[in-house]
Amino acid sequence: MIKTLVKSLREFKKDSIKTPLIVSGEVVMECLIPFVIARLVNLLQQGQATMDVLIKYGGILLLLALLSLFFGAWAGITAANASAGFGKNLRRDLFESVSNFSFENIDKFSASSLVTRMTTDITNVQMAFMMVIRVAVRAPLMIIFSFTMAVLMGGRLALIFLFSIPFLGIGLAIIIRKSLPLFRAVFNKYDTLNASVQENINGIRVVKSFVREKYEIDKFDRAVEDVRQDFTKAEKILALNTPMMQFALYTVMVFTLSFGSYLVITTRGIDLNVGQLSSLLTYSFQVLISLMMLSMVFVMITISTESAERIVAVLNEKSSIVNPEYPIYEVANGDISFKNVSFKYSRKAERYALENINIDIKSGQTIGIVGGTGSSKSSLIQLISRLYDTTEGDVYVGDRNVKEYDLVTLRDQVAVVLQKNVLFSGTIKDNLRWGNKEATDEEIREACHLACADEFIDLMPKGYDTYIEQGGSNVSGGQKQRLCIARALLKKPKILILDDSTSAVDTKTDAKIRDGLRRFIPATTKIIIAQRIASVEDADQIIVMSKGTINAIGTHEELLKTNEIYKEVYTSQNKVGDNDGK
Repeated sequence: MIKTLVKSLREFKKDSIKTPLIVSGEVVMECLIPFVIARLVNLLQQGQATMDVLIKYGGILLLLALLSLFFGAWAGITAANASAGFGKNLRRDLFESVSNFSFENIDKFSASSLVTRMTTDITNVQMAFMMVIRVAVRAPLMIIFSFTMAVLMGGRLALIFLFSIPFLGIGLAIIIRKSLPLFRAVFNKYDTLNASVQENINGIRVVKSFVREKYEIDKFDRAVEDVRQDFTKAEKILALNTPMMQFALYTVMVFTLSFGSYLVITTRGIDLNVGQLSSLLTYSFQVLISLMMLSMVFVMITISTESAERIVAVLNEKSSIVNPEYPIYEVANGDISFKNVSFKYSRKAERYALENINIDIKSGQTIGIVGGTGSSKSSLIQLISRLYDTTEGDVYVGDRNVKEYDLVTLRDQVAVVLQKNVLFSGTIKDNLRWGNKEATDEEIREACHLACADEFIDLMPKGYDTYIEQGGSNVSGGQKQRLCIARALLKKPKILILDDSTSAVDTKTDAKIRDGLRRFIPATTKIIIAQRIASVEDADQIIVMSKGTINAIGTHEELLKTNEIYKEVYTSQNKVGDNDGK
């Protein structure tokens, strides 16, 4: 896990290494100050402190304090640079990893979980990292140096520190062991909480139209209360850390002061003098405060360990779809062939989503696909651009297995307008240029004309510079579909797939779009998935899907005569009798 996370340091590795070294200088300065004070106290007690001596020691103490302050400020700057840079790189690496996932990988992680990992989890790890390179270095060094100086100044009396360490170590181990499972549960519930928020924001119109605000608020309250209870349990256990440390601190100080005073009085300063006792008290305070700081680091590491594991799980997830060793960088034509293809979304799934699929499509043909909900129409077309890989059999595009192509090359030549049309915040031009970032204004207008999008764009005050809100919330469903079709056309693909992407437009506009595609891009293979028979009836071939298999293939007229499923759908949509459909 640590090896994976350290890879994200990169250009901030220097600051990460410099911080512990600078902290070491800070610790040395702080440990020398009590030693100098002890020497000064002894001189004062012996009556040997002249004004020159006071000025000399005062200057030394001032210099040590300024150096300690300088090293501390410097360490704070480098630690901040290192931790903030580490967090930035980690977010970037996590986002890049998710961006390169196949659909199969994305299916393993929910969107809300990925958001939590990229925000809360990385923040936890970033804070823990800052504490590790600064506090976790400072505290042990302070303990070692202070204990060493205490032994030099107080001899055997300093051994009292050793009795507190096993007590604190056992206590910390118990606290960590009890709290870690609780934090693991809390972070899993954060994912659920984020999912609830995301679902409600996306569906706010539905919530309001059904007047379900109170129900959703109550449901959210229960989820928040559940998180609070788990977090409270974990925090109660971690809260034991402070009183435990304070108990050890005050116990050691009481023993040091009691036995130290006894030795000063009984030995008349021979075994231990006042200066040594004062420095011993300071060192004991430094040791125990450092132990308390160390315990805070352990607490932060405990909280961040689960976050780190969740981040690493995403970083270590390898895309199930990768480029071949020697990829092909050119798609010859729009021919498509499915040969004995079967597919299921998970290797553990009991049934196939698609089974024994055999299709041959020639470049330039228009193919319609119809079928009931759950007949795996979308699953079929996702195999063409390798959004998923087949479980059995092979898919060919341009007479080559899709697994032989460079992924970018293949997906540039297979444009897919999915069922769920997504627009991003930005102008209409910005969104359209997702299809081709180099597209000219003329090419954009031509694509929009083919998709019948110019009909509403020209009516907007700012035209193609009109700003689209996130998710395309300020345009209608039909407008969004037409913009997504135009965006796909700008890719100038050899294969264009419309996955029920004209369902929100009227039949007249649907017909105009299909006519435009037929006339202006005749060489492009067009696959149209539709619920409306009218959208596919003029296709060269129509594929009828049923329960993940091909039920029939034929023209509109052939299927009306030979296929009961197709005839039933056509009849229900056109409200004609069986005899009229023959």
